[in-house]
Amino acid sequence: MEKYEKMLEEAFSKLSKDVKSDVRLEIPKPEVSIIGNQTIISNFLEIANTIRRKPEHMLKYLSKELATPAHVEGNRAIFQGKIYSSLIEKKIDSYCKEFLYCLECHKPDTHIIKQDRISILKCEACGARRSIRSLK
Repeated sequence: MEKYEKMLEEAFSKLSKDVKSDVRLEIPKPEVSIIGNQTIISNFLEIANTIRRKPEHMLKYLSKELATPAHVEGNRAIFQGKIYSSLIEKKIDSYCKEFLYCLECHKPDTHIIKQDRISILKCEACGARRSIRSLK
């Protein structure tokens, strides 16, 4: 048994750090800049594509949560008003908790489907389904 554990430790030490990591999805940190009275997230589309969500859905959520109008221009999102990057990061995390991660298995392998007027978050990993609030 000791020989097996020694071999296991040796094999584990040879693995790269990427393989050892439990984190499967790394959401890019928002690149926020404030220009005049506007806040710009320059990598907004990259964030939306990484989490496999429609940019319009994510923008609508952030706009409501931050209580400010916003629009997408190219790869960036532009918000009216000065918003700190820490608050934007916090709101993106709360978006992911509500609209990305499965409540059953906690994996990000989900997608949003619409049945009639109800939005449902369906997990591709475990098959769990739950209704989510719609953003109007």
